[in-house]
This record gives sequence, C-alpha cells and structure tokens, in this order.
Amino acid sequence: MPDRISTLAPFRHETFRTIWIASLASNFGGLIQAVGAAWMMTSISHSQDMVALVQASTALPIMLFSLIAGALADNFNRRNLMLTAQIFMLVVSVILTLCAYFDLLTPWLLLAFTFLLGCGVALNNPSWQASVGDMVPREVLPAAVTINSVGFNITRSLGPAIGGAIVAAAGAAAAFAVNACSYFALIYALFRWKPPVRDNALPRETLLRALSAGLGYVAMSPNILNVLFRGLVFGLSASAILALLPIVARDLVAGGPLTYGVMLGAFGVGAIAGAMGNSRLREKLSSESIVRLSFLGFAASAAILALSTNTWLSTAVLLVPGACWVMALSLFNTTVQLSTPRWVVGRALSFYQTAAFGGIAGGSWLWGILSEGFDVSVALSLSSLAMLLGAAIGMRAPLPQLSDLNLDPLNRFNEPLLRLDLQPRSGPIVSLIDYIIADEDVPEFLALMSRRRRIRIRDGARQWALMRDLEHPEIWTETYHTATWADYVRHNQRRTQADAEVWDAIRALHHEKEGPRVHRLIERQTIPPDDDVFHKSPPDLHH
Repeated sequence: MPDRISTLAPFRHETFRTIWIASLASNFGGLIQAVGAAWMMTSISHSQDMVALVQASTALPIMLFSLIAGALADNFNRRNLMLTAQIFMLVVSVILTLCAYFDLLTPWLLLAFTFLLGCGVALNNPSWQASVGDMVPREVLPAAVTINSVGFNITRSLGPAIGGAIVAAAGAAAAFAVNACSYFALIYALFRWKPPVRDNALPRETLLRALSAGLGYVAMSPNILNVLFRGLVFGLSASAILALLPIVARDLVAGGPLTYGVMLGAFGVGAIAGAMGNSRLREKLSSESIVRLSFLGFAASAAILALSTNTWLSTAVLLVPGACWVMALSLFNTTVQLSTPRWVVGRALSFYQTAAFGGIAGGSWLWGILSEGFDVSVALSLSSLAMLLGAAIGMRAPLPQLSDLNLDPLNRFNEPLLRLDLQPRSGPIVSLIDYIIADEDVPEFLALMSRRRRIRIRDGARQWALMRDLEHPEIWTETYHTATWADYVRHNQRRTQADAEVWDAIRALHHEKEGPRVHRLIERQTIPPDDDVFHKSPPDLHH
C-alpha cells in the first residue's frame, strides 16, 4: 500500500524514468528560453501588453491545436508524434537564436517564434501525457502526473535564475542557444524508446470523426466537463502573476533580468514543495478543498505582490502560488486521466489543455491590457478578486473526487458473422435491441436506460431512441445509429468494465433466457436520387 501512494513510485518503471530524466533537460532549456524572450521583449518594446503577450503567444497555440493533437495521439504512434514535435522545436529554436544573434528580432517576430514553439508543445503534450498511462500501472498514475510536475518545477526553480544570469551576462541569444541544445537529450531518448505497437484491425478514424468522437465522449461525461470549466477559470485568473511578473520585477521592485529569474525560480521552488506534499494532502483533503485552497493562495499572493515594493518579500510570496499552481493543475490532469478510458484519453486531455491554456492565454492578454491601461498593481488586485470568485464557484460546482472506476475494456463484444459482404466503410448501420420487461420493472428499466443512453452517445452512437411496442407493451426496443460498420465495431469495443454494472442490471430485467434480441441493419436508399418523383413538375391542372 505505501508504494501505491508514494510520490516516487513511478521511478520503478524504467521507461517512465528514462523519458522523465530526458525531459528535465528540455524543460530546463525551455524555461531559460522563456526568460530570454520575456526580458528581450522588455528591451525591444515599451508596451506592457506586448510583454504579457509573450506568455499568451506560447499558450495560444496549445489552446488552438491541442484538440487536433489529441486526436492524432489517439490514432497515431505517440512516440513518432513526440519526436516530430521535438525536432520541429529544435529547428525553430536554432532560427530564433540566429535572428537574435544578428539583431533581426522585432516584437512581432519574437511573438511569432514563441507561437511556433507553442505549436510544438501543443503537438507534444497530449501524446506525452497520454503515454504516461501506458508507462505505469493505473494505481501509480496520480503519482506519475505529480512527478511530471515535479520535473518541470525542479527546472523552473533553477532554470529562470540561471536564464536571468545568462541574459544579463551574454544576452538573449545565448539563452535561445541553450534552449536549442536542450532538445537533443529528449530526442535521443525517444529514438531509443520502443513502445508496444497497438494492434487494431479497424482502419484509423478520420480526423473529423476522431474529433467528433472525443467531443461526444467529453460532452456526455459530467465529471470531465466540471474539470474543464474549473481549469478554464483557474487559468484565466491565476495567469496574472506569471504574465505580469516581468513588469513586477522591472517596475514594482526595480530589478533586472536576474531579479526576474530569481522571482520565477521562487515560484518553481514553491511548485516543487507543493508537488512533494501533494500525495499526503490528497489523503487528508477532498479534491475540491485542494482546488479552493489553490485559488485562495493565488488571490492572497496577487494582493501582496500588488502592494509590495520589497524584492525579498515579493520573492518569498511567490512560493505560495508556485505550490498552488502545481497542486491544482496536476489534480485537474489526474482527474481527467482517471475518468477516461485509453481509447480517448489523448482527446480528453487535449480538451482539458484547451480549456486551461485558453484561460491562461486569454488571462495573460486581459491582465496585460489592464496593466497597460491602468497599472500593474491595479491589474494584480483585480486578478485577486477574480481568484476569490473562482474559489466561490466551487460551492456550486465542486470538483469530483478522483475516480476509482475500472475503465479497462470490457471485452465482451465479438464481431458477428454477417451474411452480407460489408466493408468497414459500409453504412449507415442501425442497431435495434429488443427487451422483454415486466410492468413492475418498467421504472427501474427506464432509469437504467437513461444511464445507458449516456454511455451509448458517449461511445459514439447517434440518434439513440427507446420505443415501446403498442400491441405487445412488454417489448421495448432500443435503437441507435453509427455511420459505418467500423464505427459500430469501435462503439462496442469502447465499453468499459465500469459500464458492465448497467449492462448486467438491464440484462437481469429481461424476461428471456436467450438474452435481448439484437438486429443489425444497413440503411439503403430505395428511391434513387435522380428518380422522377424528385424532379417531375406537378401536373398542370389547367389542362
């Protein structure tokens, strides 16, 4: 049992350990690059909202492209996608370094480069996060998500301070060069990793169909929708501190790039402390209590930063939002992963990232505009009020506890032998299932079918309906559509162990030993589209 909840338990799994260590170097370089970009913007632009847009330009592509990246992560080799993302970011970083070295950067060109690096992160993240569940057992997953945050924040605690020193000593171009070099370790580790190949006799889903299936699953999963909403609100309000920190370092405490790096490092130290205490905190507090405390911690810190002109006080205060940041975001991430089966986990995580990073991008822009129009202290004070509102929302929409549902495939479905020669793309397919239900069991049956409807639609069914025979009222017929035969097979393969409770309860109410009768039909147009019935003019009644 101690191994189950230990924060360090994921390190017993070699694949996770190797990739995690390689990620440290990449994260280290990324944070040095972020310091260089933020501080360079203060040098080439006097606009405060342009400084805040540096963070927004990194978060925006994650919001825009995470959904597509999530669909790709569920349908293609995740290792190859991560390799593509890392090599792309390496190339962009090299070009950015050269532009900075030859003094070619303008404010908008710098934002374009940070946007492209954000695109690489958007492609990489769903595949990496979805792969964690393949590298470690389910019971170790919460610790693995937390360890990922620890790795990022270990680099955050040191990287920004060193990045500030690099910028102060050698300029932003040197920081960009360090980031370019940092990708090699992870690229090498990914080349050596040989993940198991997922066998699937079905053709890949098209991108639009994969996105539709992911959207349908999330839309019919109330727990995930709640996490998305809270993540959006958290990103929108809490982004103020990181977005405005360069301005706080420059204007409120009259510091330089080294001061900014040290303050960002304090945020990272707090994040490490929060991550290391995360498991113990989850044993004592509910998920909603942790998230609410995170909002309140950010609110108090933003208020103090708005009033403080003392470097050491402002730096010490940043320990608190650092801890709150990792506790809230790792909890959101873990809740999504534990509430989602493997076939759609990449897409579910991409929806979460879209919500959270959309909030961060929108918040960074909003607080930058407010800082430009009024003052950085006013913007931080308003963000503090927004975080208090975010904590209050939890009273009406509390976060669910971490799910202990078994979301492994149920594996009860056997593809039937058909007398028609169907292709995977053949369709549309209509399914009808007949049940014999006694009158006294109807209320319970209807309650179960309501749950079954949600599961059906969540797993890709369309046009679900429940009908009752007028001449034989004991016969109830469930019907739904799938676009193709391949979609029908996928739909049935997506059933999880947790869904078995509903299936078995319905089966117990059915009054025939043979089980419910299943009809599988393919729709056929009986009237050709060019038939005269569609095109003939009505008869002229005047003749």
